[in-house]
Amino acid sequence: MQFKDIIGLESVKSQFIQTVKENRISHAQLLVGPAGVGKLPLAIAFAQYVSCLDQKENDSCGVCSSCKKYQKLIHPDLHFVFPVVTGKGFTNPVSDNFIGSWRSQIESDPYFDLGEWYQTLGVDNSQGLIYSSESNEIIRKLNLKTYESDYKIMVIWLPEKMHRSCANKLLKMIEEPPKKTLFLMVSEEPEKILQTILSRTQIVNVPKIESRDLSQALTSEFNLSGTELSNVVRLAGGSYCKARILIQNSDENAFNFENFVAIMRLSYARKVMEIMDWSEQIAGIGRERQKSFLNYCVRMVRENFILNLKKPEMVFLNGEEMNFSQRFSPFINEENVWILADELSKAHSDIGRNANAKIVFLDLSLKLVKLLRP
Repeated sequence: MQFKDIIGLESVKSQFIQTVKENRISHAQLLVGPAGVGKLPLAIAFAQYVSCLDQKENDSCGVCSSCKKYQKLIHPDLHFVFPVVTGKGFTNPVSDNFIGSWRSQIESDPYFDLGEWYQTLGVDNSQGLIYSSESNEIIRKLNLKTYESDYKIMVIWLPEKMHRSCANKLLKMIEEPPKKTLFLMVSEEPEKILQTILSRTQIVNVPKIESRDLSQALTSEFNLSGTELSNVVRLAGGSYCKARILIQNSDENAFNFENFVAIMRLSYARKVMEIMDWSEQIAGIGRERQKSFLNYCVRMVRENFILNLKKPEMVFLNGEEMNFSQRFSPFINEENVWILADELSKAHSDIGRNANAKIVFLDLSLKLVKLLRP
C-alpha cells in the first residue's frame, strides 16, 4: 500500500512523511476521522513508508524487498490487531486466527467497514471484539527483535472494540514500549477508547475526502454522468465508502428507504399491530444492517427538517427520497427534530450493545407515534 493508492488526504500524507524525514515519529498514533475516508489504508501506507528501504520524496519506492512484502501484507515486522468473533473453531480467538481472511479483505478492498468485515468472517448478528487473549499476542510480538526493519509496527483497527483487560495491558506497552515500536491505531469511535490510552497517543485527525479528489476517484472507477457524479459526491459527504454504496448498492439504499417510509407511515397512522410486525421483521436482518438503517433514518430526519425550513439548496436527497419528503417534511419541525434524532441515535447505541433488537425497534416505533402526532 502506497500513499499514491490513497484517495486524497494530501495534508495528512505530507504530515506523516515530514515526521519520518525529521526523525520524530511518535510511537503511538491514533488516526481518527469520518468513516469511509481511508484511515486504515492510510495507516498501512505510512507503515510501508517507514519500513521502505529506499524512501522517495513523497512515497515509498514500491519495489524494494520491504515494499514487496508490504504489498502482500506479509512483512515479518508488520502486525495487525482487529475485531474477531468466537464460534469459528476458536474459543479464545486472536487476530492471527483470521489473518488470511484479513489480508484477502485488504487486498481486494482496503476501503471496507465493520459490516463488510463481518460478512467476510461469515457472521451477521455477532459483535466482534478484540478479546483479552489478544493482549498476550501483542506483548509476545512486540518483545521480539525486529527481523528486517528498524521498526516493529502494530496496526490496531478499531481499538474501541478492545476488551478492558486487553486495553489495560496495551496501556502498559504504550507507556513503556520496546525500542523502535510503532503503534498505529485506527478508530471510528475514539470516545469509547480507554481514556488513559487516549491521553498517551498522538491524535492524527483525518478529514473528509475533498470533493475534487472524490470525483476523480469515482470517475476513474465508475461510468457516471455529470449529474449522477455530482449527486453522489454531495450525498457521500467526503466518504468514499458511502459514495461507492450509493453507486453499487442501490438495493441497500432502497431497503432503508422502504423501511423508513413504512415505519413513519405506520407510526403516524398509529397502527400498533402493524408496528409490532414491522419491529419483528427489522429485528431479523442483522445488527450491522440495523445500525445502517438507523443511520439512514437520522440522515432522513435531518434532510426533512432542512426541507421544512425551505432551504432546498442544502438538502441532499435522491429523486425518490425527495418525492416522499416533500409530503413528509412538514411533520419534522423544531418541536420534534432533536428528540427524533436523539431517539434514533439511542436505538443505534443500544443495538451496538447487543440489546434485544425487537424490543429496541418496538420501543422506538412507539415513541415515533407520540412524536409525529403529539
